[in-house]
Amino acid sequence: MTNPRHQRLTRPRTPILLLVLATLLPIMSLAANPVAQVQDLTHSSLLLREAGRDLIATRPDTPRIPASTMKILTALAALETWGREHRFTTDVYSDDAGWLWIKGYADPYLVSEELDRLVSALAERLPRRLAGLGLDDSFFSPTVEIAGRSASSNPYDAPVTALAANFNTVNLVRSGERIISGEPQTPLTDSARRLGLAAPAGQQRINLRERESALRYFGELLTAKLEAAGIRLDDQPRIARAPRAARLIYRHANSRTVAEMTAPMLSYSNNFIANAFFLRLADPHGSGPVDMGDAQRALSEFARKRFGWTDFTLDDGAGLSRANRLSSRQLVDVLTAFAPYRDLMPEQDGNPAVRAKTGTLRGVSSYAGYVRRNGAWEPFALLINEPVDADLRRRLASTLVR
Repeated sequence: MTNPRHQRLTRPRTPILLLVLATLLPIMSLAANPVAQVQDLTHSSLLLREAGRDLIATRPDTPRIPASTMKILTALAALETWGREHRFTTDVYSDDAGWLWIKGYADPYLVSEELDRLVSALAERLPRRLAGLGLDDSFFSPTVEIAGRSASSNPYDAPVTALAANFNTVNLVRSGERIISGEPQTPLTDSARRLGLAAPAGQQRINLRERESALRYFGELLTAKLEAAGIRLDDQPRIARAPRAARLIYRHANSRTVAEMTAPMLSYSNNFIANAFFLRLADPHGSGPVDMGDAQRALSEFARKRFGWTDFTLDDGAGLSRANRLSSRQLVDVLTAFAPYRDLMPEQDGNPAVRAKTGTLRGVSSYAGYVRRNGAWEPFALLINEPVDADLRRRLASTLVR
């Protein structure tokens, strides 16, 4: 027998439950669908192109802050200007006073191992004793300052100089008052020790902050490596232009090609490499001096000629500046042109069907690259200029694959 009281309690609940479900289902559907979430945002743009046609297009022509997806354009300009196999060079001179001069042309990958290769080549050409070491970074104007760069000690805020070691950063370990190098291939220098004593305990990578500090560190590190190779220097390193009468004795070509520099730049979002490319593109043949205005004009001209764009702003090559403006359609244009270099794009963790570059600033979340659909790699670009869940962009890309 049915309990009348039970009937009275349950009958009114059914329409209420249906009403609640009717309210929640759209919300649940939205939460489960990253595309719908993005489309529901106020300051978002999304474009997925398939077989050359727009498949999903949400405000694709609105210019927005691209953050580090800007690096894809810089990478394309570098690869199309120099080619995948190009190698950046650094010149070494000798003068009549017995000084050795190093002139840099914005090779972004003069890491410790590369300096070992340079020193090994010099050891075959130099006497065992030199008057001193001169550092010539005159390829860049001394007033170069990267737009959007802050004064923090984080490695992504490192200064960009025409002559630089280890991306103008030092890897250190501090334990009490004891400072050691964080990598065996890099001896600890005086500058690095001072930075370590001002840093908290533990292992960390710190940037060298200013041009003169960066050049001083380069001189200290190269001096240590020359001395380890049996070449003694009588004087401290000097920052100046190489004398006109100095003789070129060696031109060092980096062991890494432009393509081999581009892949880690995109994978690790290395601002130093991106802005070294950016500045060097203003003077591809290396005569100099170059400043930020030259670089901004050069990359803008590349974009206008290559794509016919009119409404865009390029302020730096890494996406640090909040003044940069690109649309998702423009990024998809870049990705279409970048297709021959797609192998250099990082693969999304856990999803080999997505190869894409993230971009992150405060209130900015972007993602641009390729998704594999129906056996083909198709370009997409997402630009969000408002606070969102950081994982939304990856979930969206995985949804685009399906």
